[in-house]
Amino acid sequence: MGLINKIAARAGYYPKKEVLKHVKRTFNAAQLTRLTNNWTTQSTSINYDLQRSLKTLQARSRDLFQNDPFACNFLRMAKTNVVGPSGFTLQIKVKDDQAKGQPIKLDKLASDAIESHFDKWSKPGVCEVTGQCSFWDIQNLFMAGLLREGEVLMRKVYGKNANSYGFGIQVLDIDRLDVDYNTNLENGNEIRMGVELTSFGKPVAYHILAKHPGDNAYYSYRGKGYLRIPANEIIHKFVMDRPEQVRGIPALHAAMFRMQNLGAYEEAAIIASRIGAAKMGFYTTPDGDGSMLADSTESNGELRTEAEPGQFDVLPDGVSFTAFDPDYPHAMFGTFVKSCLRAIASGIGVSYNALANDLEGVNFSSMRSGALSERDNWMVWQDWVITHFLEPIFSEWLKMALLHGAITLPNGSALPLTKFEKFNVGKWQGRRWQWVDPRADTDANIQQISRGLKSRADAIAEQGGDIEDVFFQLAEEKKRAEELGISEILSDQNMLNMLNNQSVNQDTSI
Repeated sequence: MGLINKIAARAGYYPKKEVLKHVKRTFNAAQLTRLTNNWTTQSTSINYDLQRSLKTLQARSRDLFQNDPFACNFLRMAKTNVVGPSGFTLQIKVKDDQAKGQPIKLDKLASDAIESHFDKWSKPGVCEVTGQCSFWDIQNLFMAGLLREGEVLMRKVYGKNANSYGFGIQVLDIDRLDVDYNTNLENGNEIRMGVELTSFGKPVAYHILAKHPGDNAYYSYRGKGYLRIPANEIIHKFVMDRPEQVRGIPALHAAMFRMQNLGAYEEAAIIASRIGAAKMGFYTTPDGDGSMLADSTESNGELRTEAEPGQFDVLPDGVSFTAFDPDYPHAMFGTFVKSCLRAIASGIGVSYNALANDLEGVNFSSMRSGALSERDNWMVWQDWVITHFLEPIFSEWLKMALLHGAITLPNGSALPLTKFEKFNVGKWQGRRWQWVDPRADTDANIQQISRGLKSRADAIAEQGGDIEDVFFQLAEEKKRAEELGISEILSDQNMLNMLNNQSVNQDTSI
């Protein structure tokens, strides 16, 4: 039979058993069995999915961020760790035009002027057209929208009506970008969920609702009214998960269903615990005759008693009490909730301990490892915000500010627009965190710097600082110490001796 099978195989025929073996070597996840018959086998475009689901996703995401304590904590964590208490820091280092071969020098006057005027623009009442928000507030709104609705919508406002720099920002509710507005245009473009696209899928305009669709105070007999705004005047940002994606997806989308069910489970468990604590039950009679309860019944014939702590009632003859105990709080309640929260934390990209505020059983090593991993995640978000929002905003502001002659040097002269490329060197620094083990991390930095493996600038930037500011402060400290005659006390060697003595004392005390 072996020879016959080989000859048949050359002709393309295989025995039945060989065919079955070949079938079994496919992907397990693609099997169609009774265990997988409720698992989808159809694939649609991301925009088709969003067109059907985005409104519901965003509405439910908002509900969780409003009412679920863990969703609220996630948003608080994101604002605290991505934006931080002071927001992103702008650092400007304009370089002077030097002849070839000459050392590079910084144009400190221009750098300081740009930083100073951007700081003025960032104040409340200047950068945002309603006058209510600072640029720090806008950064927080940007982060909140990115997580809650999955996308952010803002409009660039130009001219003197915006402010003296000629550039401002209007923050818009994402609901004004209508998911249900989909049509093909005569010029060959198409509108997908309010965004007008070319044949290549490039946004060229946004069709914004004139009023918020959920504003009950607004009603128009003409129906929906749209404003067509060119794409270069709109800031519409979202994290793209799939090619050709037009709208964003809420950050909680993978954890939403579990969060809602966990909240419902906790509510049911709390009610069951209250019932269990009340030690409720039922009155019964031997023959089911309720006549003996007639004097103690409600108008509908039911015997009811309001239970109070420490209260004991005397039952009528022949009436017994059967206790109802729902066995709550259940011993496994905490374990089950932790399991759910770990899955939720994985779905939104944070550690369970931080999301649940649970440090039970955490040691120093695991806490350090978890903190460093989570900080890397926050820095990924920071880099995304810098690249997609802060850098374009600064470039637009700088161009308009130079055009309006709004950035001036101490002598009153304005920086020229012709040197825009020279001045457009803004670098954004996100917030940084204190070391988990300060002494060990500081010693490691010193070793790397001394061996030429790291620069002082990198070490300072890791803590959210600017080397120019640090050097300036050190120089000012030294100058002031010499003026007061205490330079010896603040000398490097004296400070080193103090630290060494402190370390010895700590070691002996241990």
